Amino acid sequence: MFKRLLIFGVINFVALAIGGLSTVPGVSSEWYLSLNQAPWTPPGWVFGFAWTLIMIFFSLYMALLWSKVEKRRTLVTLFILQWILNVSWNPLFFSLHFVAIAFVSITLLTALVAVFLFYYWENINRYSLLVLPYLLWLIIASSLNAYIFFNN
Repeated sequence: MFKRLLIFGVINFVALAIGGLSTVPGVSSEWYLSLNQAPWTPPGWVFGFAWTLIMIFFSLYMALLWSKVEKRRTLVTLFILQWILNVSWNPLFFSLHFVAIAFVSITLLTALVAVFLFYYWENINRYSLLVLPYLLWLIIASSLNAYIFFNN
């Protein structure tokens, strides 16, 4: 179990690090600062804190789920797709300024995380709730992206 947790932890935190390459300069950019942002946009430190907890919980979720799933090919495919969507949002939004495409990306990611929560519920039952913070955060992040898309 510890080995799987470590593997998924490394993979998930690499995703955060890659995303940070676009996010850190993007948040302080003139483009981002000039955007009309949602009134419910949290302070910057909340994002780092939230993503750290989310990736710890998601890594634990994946480590638990791994031993309970028979069709691992499907699980791996969904995990890789989740990883790609997660990592791609940051450059789409902050570097390329493709706000609409970023919104599509984060909406797909949100739906995919919901699939993890509900599709695999029978495999690990209440431990599936480890995915709930990820899903809730993505709903908030999607609303922030949507607000920027519709108000700029």
